[in-house]
Amino acid sequence: MPVFLGAFAALLLMFAPAPRPLHAQSLFSPAITVNDEVITNFELEQRIRFMTLLRAPGDPEERAREELIDDRLRNQAVRDAGITVTDEQVNVGIEDYAARTQLSTAAFIDALGEGGVAPETLRDFIRTSLGWRELVRGRFLNQARPSQEEVDRALSQDQSSGGVSVSLAEVIIPITPETLGQAEELARQISDIQDYATFSDAAARFSAAPTRDRGGDLGWLALNTLPPALRPTILELTPGETSAPIPLPNAIAVFQMRGIRELPVPAPRYSTIDYAAYYIPGGRSPEALATAAEIALQVDRCDDLYGIAQGQPPEVLDRESRAPGEIPQDIALELAKLDPGETSATLTRADGQTLVFLMLCGRTAAVNDAASRDDVASALTVQRLESFAESYLQQLRADALIIEQ
Repeated sequence: MPVFLGAFAALLLMFAPAPRPLHAQSLFSPAITVNDEVITNFELEQRIRFMTLLRAPGDPEERAREELIDDRLRNQAVRDAGITVTDEQVNVGIEDYAARTQLSTAAFIDALGEGGVAPETLRDFIRTSLGWRELVRGRFLNQARPSQEEVDRALSQDQSSGGVSVSLAEVIIPITPETLGQAEELARQISDIQDYATFSDAAARFSAAPTRDRGGDLGWLALNTLPPALRPTILELTPGETSAPIPLPNAIAVFQMRGIRELPVPAPRYSTIDYAAYYIPGGRSPEALATAAEIALQVDRCDDLYGIAQGQPPEVLDRESRAPGEIPQDIALELAKLDPGETSATLTRADGQTLVFLMLCGRTAAVNDAASRDDVASALTVQRLESFAESYLQQLRADALIIEQ
């Protein structure tokens, strides 16, 4: 299930909309039959709730039906292969899954329960995933392992998945504990906008980002510069379409796709992003913003910020060098808009009480000769296993008798 989990999963769980009710005679009557095995309306309702809470893309009911059918087929194949997943394995799997949300296992299960998802629904989901993974590895691992020649060929090629550029507009709505409800409702209304002019007007009126002065227009950005977790969401949009609200620390973001194009030369991949964050008390107050504007005039590179921070507590300045996937999403979004040496004063911390003066120091392009042969071989194996698994599942679907009520 594609989900957007990470530092903001707790917010996703807390503020997800309620799923649409199913119109069924009985929750425990059959909704779908897969090779004589029944999927009940209760299971369907549970999966819809689960997917809605995790903000899975697409129509929750339609996706829930498709995934429950696939899960039945997976379980049947696992059972036919004689594979058993123990309760202990399931418990470990749940712990790992909860860890992706940065919640404890108990807190994650409680959050699901508040949304009406039973613990057994989560256990069944994890049990199916674990069994299917064991089946796929046992069935296809030998075929998936690359030869030494294939590793050599991969190392000699540009592995960039870039070459795609997107034109976006943004609305960044700041939030505090007192304004969270109003901000969420405003973001939902903006996410329903389907035309450029209305979205630009919303950006001019409500966005806290500097792009509000040009109707939220971000211009063209290489897809590879965007946060990895955001890329699938952006690629699903068509021109004029607007994303669902995306929770960020102290803000909610909404994006509108303005255009997409392939670049004549593949965009570079980046192994690390070097940036600095200087923290100014006062949030987005006029005084704090004025301080940020003064600092922007005094610094040309990140090292200059050490002089600005001299004599102050060490925690007022962070200098980071991280892989793109390790950078907090709101910071990664701002960095995607900057060239080295450029700055931003859009973000806040401490519930909006601290302004973040952000500066991009530089980006380090990934090069294939920096990757180990084992890393390349592992990546190729994973890609092939995913392809084998998808093909096998499609074969199971083609051979199955599926009856939807």
